[in-house]
Amino acid sequence: MSYYRSAPPRGGWGGGETLGLPTVTPMNKALMIACGVMWGVQLLVGPLLGWIDLSRILGLVPVDVAHGRIWQLVTYMFLHSPVMYSHILFNLLTMWMVGGDLERHWGGRKYLTYWFVCGVGAGLAVTIDGAPRGVTTPTIGASGAIYGLILAYGTIFAERRLLFMFLFPIKAKTLAWILFGVAFLSNLTPQTDGVSHLAHLGGMVVGWLYLRRAWRVGEFWRELVWRVRRRRFKVMPPDDQDRWVH
Repeated sequence: MSYYRSAPPRGGWGGGETLGLPTVTPMNKALMIACGVMWGVQLLVGPLLGWIDLSRILGLVPVDVAHGRIWQLVTYMFLHSPVMYSHILFNLLTMWMVGGDLERHWGGRKYLTYWFVCGVGAGLAVTIDGAPRGVTTPTIGASGAIYGLILAYGTIFAERRLLFMFLFPIKAKTLAWILFGVAFLSNLTPQTDGVSHLAHLGGMVVGWLYLRRAWRVGEFWRELVWRVRRRRFKVMPPDDQDRWVH
């Protein structure tokens, strides 16, 4: 998808742009290891115990969650496709690229909280959509949480540049908007690619609500009203004679 750019841009690709390796932080490293270990378990369990399908037990099955298997809202994030290697490689690479800076910015505890909030929120979106329709196909992967990380990175480090597809420099906020648009539009068309675009979209939306502190309804409403009113302010010159208009 993209490659990490360590320093904020200063006047173009040649003026101060640098490439560097992302920082490996403790909490992000632990989450990556947990995903890698569970993927290894999936590889081993499949050939040795073919009758056990971990995705049915630990993956997110909307109907099962609706019937009380709520642990799947958490465990599904640590499973990845044992046959499509790009699934886990993409997720771990993205966590490595953006997770370290977010953990350093927030601290390990808040980073872990945000990761789980986005992942569980994405799982709830899939469950709410699929359970009434009787969906029994399991959803697996940390993509919902990781799309939430991309949203946060594009919000907090908006002007930093990433190399999209390892070739094209692009601002973090632009990349976040592009991925949001792709996820949104993909949910408007029939999905035949086997990718849960709803989980991607859900992770980004829940991440945005969390960053905006939308769960604090009073605070969120006051900020929203303030922003609307601020747009009505009129800046007057020093020689303004109408003192009632400001």
